[in-house]
Amino acid sequence: MGEAAPEEQQYIHTVSAVIPVYGGEKTLTGVVSELAAFHAVRRSKGGNRYRVSQILLAYDHGRDRSDEVIRSLERQYPFVHGVWLTRNYGQHPATLAGISQSTGDWVVTMDEDGQHDPNCIGDMLDHALEQQADVVYADPTNAAPHSFFRNITSWGAKFVAKHLLGSNDAPKYQSFRLILGSVARTLAHQSGNDVYLDVALGWIASRIATCPVALRSEGDHQSTYNLSRLLGHFWRMVFTSGTRPLRFISVLGALTSIVGIIWAIVLICIQLFSHAISVQGWTSLMVVVLIFSGLILLAIGVMAEYLGIIVHNAMGMPLYRIGEDPAKGPLGKRPNTPND
Repeated sequence: MGEAAPEEQQYIHTVSAVIPVYGGEKTLTGVVSELAAFHAVRRSKGGNRYRVSQILLAYDHGRDRSDEVIRSLERQYPFVHGVWLTRNYGQHPATLAGISQSTGDWVVTMDEDGQHDPNCIGDMLDHALEQQADVVYADPTNAAPHSFFRNITSWGAKFVAKHLLGSNDAPKYQSFRLILGSVARTLAHQSGNDVYLDVALGWIASRIATCPVALRSEGDHQSTYNLSRLLGHFWRMVFTSGTRPLRFISVLGALTSIVGIIWAIVLICIQLFSHAISVQGWTSLMVVVLIFSGLILLAIGVMAEYLGIIVHNAMGMPLYRIGEDPAKGPLGKRPNTPND
């Protein structure tokens, strides 16, 4: 290990904080005030220097006067900027809209309710640099401060995504995440309609890590997640997670077709050699049903494969992503690396 560079020459990681705003009238001022203290250069526990260079508040046309709070914060802090969506689009689209306006080396996404502690940003940055990860999710060390219903549905959705849809990173998903800026902005500019942000991150991130984080209470904030919104998030995750359900139809169609043909042959042999089937026309009817139902399912499976390709294209799944040399970008800027 070489000697650490003088402090004034060490690289300063810039972080853009993105907060989707829907019902933050009572909590947003406190969240931004906490983050504003990190506009000055800080040093993480791992010795990395960083600062929150901008705070982007993506206004998603909520139910309260959050817009007035955003305008007040813009006047108070020059590095706070509202991202004004034209109507309500939902949490993930609002987050992506905020990310699209970011300029930092890193993007941290946080909730408006105050449960995410800005002091953890430095820890997440340390984990990203140590593990050379494009994305670092908060790994709660305590139970999420939500209702039992929301916690159990969140766990169930992640279980389904991992074990049935093949999304191994699903258990890591959290709205408190640190993303390499170039990865985040590529995703924001290429994502299609109804994409699930975390699944889409897995399309282009080379490595995903987690960082232990203690979640705080939501304060004076009423959750906006009812059953309908939770189901909407779940189905968006299912449809974004890939074409495994469509592929299941293809496999089922092929197997059914094979079994149908084999069973049809068996029925023909039984009728020809033993005449065990006394009902006239039953054998031929079953043969037709078995063979053609299998062929129909096989045809549906083939169409499902083509549909899967269309889905990926529609959602903006890139064929490839050209990045920079990790050693020359933010991932290469460790405490002993001088500023360029």
